[in-house]
Amino acid sequence: MKKLKLVIRDLHHAERRLARQLWRLADRHQADHEIHHVARDLARWSQRHVRELARVGRRHGVRLAADADGDGEVGHPAGASARRRASRMVGRRSAPAMLLLADLRRLYRDASTVSLDWELLAQAAQAARQPDLLALATSCHPDTLRQARWANAKLKELAGQALVGR
Repeated sequence: MKKLKLVIRDLHHAERRLARQLWRLADRHQADHEIHHVARDLARWSQRHVRELARVGRRHGVRLAADADGDGEVGHPAGASARRRASRMVGRRSAPAMLLLADLRRLYRDASTVSLDWELLAQAAQAARQPDLLALATSCHPDTLRQARWANAKLKELAGQALVGR
């Protein structure tokens, strides 16, 4: 069961990181309203996953924080106001497209890693006959797949103009 605890802890860490990254993306690209609002919604999904992992983790002897360090509903992570100001200034130049591509690439990679971690948890839960962990993975993993698909779709949509356009 020690290894199962490690999977839970690693997944929790990865979801927290993904939530923080989505909040930063929303703050950094406020000038792009779609990016801003969708990223905030997706961050809330990861925050819910973090809370659920903390709740289920306790039953398995794993103590985890129930927050994602920067709940957008309560307050932004440190430095968010500076990022918002920078977003407004950068949003008026051509460079933000390259910055957005870099942010979306990072997001896609991280969401894909989280997706893999949910798969690992599901497989481990099945093998260890842990229905609560399997139910959690079954519930949360589709959200993570949607997060990765959104980042991938935005990359495809923006790449041509950002990389070839002026």
